[in-house]
Amino acid sequence: MSEVILTKEGLRARSAPLWLDATRKTERSFVSHAHGDHIGRHVEAIGTAATLAMMAERLPTARTVHRAVEYRRAFDLGPLQVELLPAGHVLGSAQIRITIRGHRTVYTGDLDTAPSRTAEPVEVAHCDTLVIESTFGQPRYVFPPREEVEARMGDFAQGALDQGATPVFLAYALGKAQEATRILGDQGFRVRVHPNAWRLCEIYRAHGVDFPNAAPLAAAPESGEVIVAAPRADLRSLNRRGPMRTCALTGWAIDPGTRYRFRSDEALPLSDHADFEGLVAYAKATGASRVLTTHGSADALARELRARGVDARPLRPSDQLELF
Repeated sequence: MSEVILTKEGLRARSAPLWLDATRKTERSFVSHAHGDHIGRHVEAIGTAATLAMMAERLPTARTVHRAVEYRRAFDLGPLQVELLPAGHVLGSAQIRITIRGHRTVYTGDLDTAPSRTAEPVEVAHCDTLVIESTFGQPRYVFPPREEVEARMGDFAQGALDQGATPVFLAYALGKAQEATRILGDQGFRVRVHPNAWRLCEIYRAHGVDFPNAAPLAAAPESGEVIVAAPRADLRSLNRRGPMRTCALTGWAIDPGTRYRFRSDEALPLSDHADFEGLVAYAKATGASRVLTTHGSADALARELRARGVDARPLRPSDQLELF
């Protein structure tokens, strides 16, 4: 029986007051990473030190008690034994493995099986029941090799500079912006990062991730700059830099027309989520006898896993809503 259930309040443990990536205030929540749709003003939050530092940056007035936990160091919560393992999504992102009466349930949170320059590599969390995120759980979402995407980023940047324009890469402030900054810096470009993303870069640096050739975006323009900014950043302040060319970095770039939705000149499929093949391979690698899919394309991923011989179904709300 899965220890992770879906209630009206979101995901939680069945046998103890432990919620998983709750966005409403709870007594205690595991926080897999610090993206806005995974954090809340809880009484107590459990996560890695990097995740909790970024959560504090994003919720500066919250009075949450932070319980920082190292990867692979098991601890007890009432009847549960709990362990965090790297998820590969962003720096500090974690899966949680919950063991009770010998049964191991893993909740992946957001997961990435591709190599990253700025996040810990994913670790296969062996288990009996797997609860897996399904953002890109449809078969059409198969990303090109990461080295190909990185080369296309370099080509876009150099092409814009050759035309006398400033290349601007649009990337989410947490995770994608740091990955893009590192990729472009490693390619030798002088990268300037929007302040909202740079504050998180500083937390990355405090946890051992360097950003060569990168600095915060300054008001005074310099020639040859490559800019990294969030998709909703106000780019009007950059007008003094002259013409700009924008490139959205998102896994949704697989879909036709993505650049129009992002109002950008180009869109490239740089993602910090596993693609369809990555999700299928990961589910099989865990050895789970039952897979529950959640978030995103949960129905599609469960259907495709069943077609490949995996006992899978979407996670549905539990009748057992209130235990405490």
